[in-house]
Amino acid sequence: MAQKYICTVCGYIYDPDVGDPSSGVKPGTHFEELPADWVCPSCGATKDQFEKVN
Repeated sequence: MAQKYICTVCGYIYDPDVGDPSSGVKPGTHFEELPADWVCPSCGATKDQFEKVN
């Protein structure tokens, strides 16, 4: 199972199994593979504001 990440600003969970279709990110894309300029689709937070979900 792929590692999920949570936005510390709004609680959105990035699930690599789902990707982020609204940003054109295909399912199977790991968080580390997201473009550097990718932002949270819910609140616009940057990648550095995400933490691993344990």
